[in-house]
Amino acid sequence: MAEIPVVSDSPLLALPDAVASPPPSPDEGVPWHHGDPLAEQRAATRSAVVVDRSNRFVIAVSGNERLSWLHTITSQHVQALPDRTSAENLSLDSNGRVEHHFVMTDLDGVTWIDTEPDRGPDLLGFLTKMVFWAQAEPRDGNELAVLSLLGPDSTGPAILAALGLDALPAEPYGALPLPAGGFVRRMPWPTEHAYDLLVPRDHLVEVFTALTEAGARPAGSWAFEALRVEAVRPRIGLDTDERTIPHEVRWIGGPADAGAVHLDKGCYRGQETVARVHNLGKPPRHLLLLHLDGSADSRPAPGDTVTAGGRSVGRIGTVVDHHELGPIALALVKRTIDAGTALSVGDCAAAVDADSVPSEVTVQAGRLAVERLRGR
Repeated sequence: MAEIPVVSDSPLLALPDAVASPPPSPDEGVPWHHGDPLAEQRAATRSAVVVDRSNRFVIAVSGNERLSWLHTITSQHVQALPDRTSAENLSLDSNGRVEHHFVMTDLDGVTWIDTEPDRGPDLLGFLTKMVFWAQAEPRDGNELAVLSLLGPDSTGPAILAALGLDALPAEPYGALPLPAGGFVRRMPWPTEHAYDLLVPRDHLVEVFTALTEAGARPAGSWAFEALRVEAVRPRIGLDTDERTIPHEVRWIGGPADAGAVHLDKGCYRGQETVARVHNLGKPPRHLLLLHLDGSADSRPAPGDTVTAGGRSVGRIGTVVDHHELGPIALALVKRTIDAGTALSVGDCAAAVDADSVPSEVTVQAGRLAVERLRGR
């Protein structure tokens, strides 16, 4: 197979106010902020911002059997995905552990997939290897680049005019073609008003400039990540590890549920673990939002151990400063840890955000059947 290219640094890093992400960061190739990261976050919730996410790796899949083929090798129900509709999806290993997370949009005979920059080549290699006799042709689709438009003013007339549209998609995961090429899709996170634009890469600066001239404030990856963490939305490789299963990080659910694993579909790799945990068990860990002590001498890093009373109870994920919440993080923590448990990461104290603790009031159907058989 031919060598798969890696996306180069964004030309938007050359803007006068663009500040590059400090290494190591998965977003080193795009602006970290444009001078005032906290103000950029506020603008994303109150007006409109545009974020350069062009480091995401894009794959295009053509062929009449592309959706039925993807349906058999991934966790989401996409065999009958309507045209101009999107979904989140996973590739799992045979033990149900997450290997890839991606967003896919089917538009006018092509399925567009975008994923993390460091995982894109591996995902494309996996898809290419799995074609066999299906009428599906995955290829590098990085002729498109991702921008994210966030905020309640994203649907304003000036921004719509800059995009050449009368309206943006009304429903989450809906998509529309852009007149100048590419498409826009609505996402249910990281904010209520969130739209991904996949635009021709050679027009990236032109589209970004048009949006900022129409009133969208330039924002960096810091703003996007802070809002994503607040929304408790995981990022593979940062908030997951090699043992992560979908139940631990809120990826269960069909396309309409902002999930990436559909529980009512046919066989796929890793399904046995998904079904067993859903029907009989509980995930060993769950994803929580932590509030960090801002006065600590050092800041935790992804992968650091979370402890309670001196014993290891989890791992830290994304760490970021939020414009209202201060320093916050996502963490995979043992399910048995109570919301009031005092935690620490190194010399940094941490507290669980009680609102981020998943509810466990529902008894699984399989567990209920077992209890009935036992006469309980």
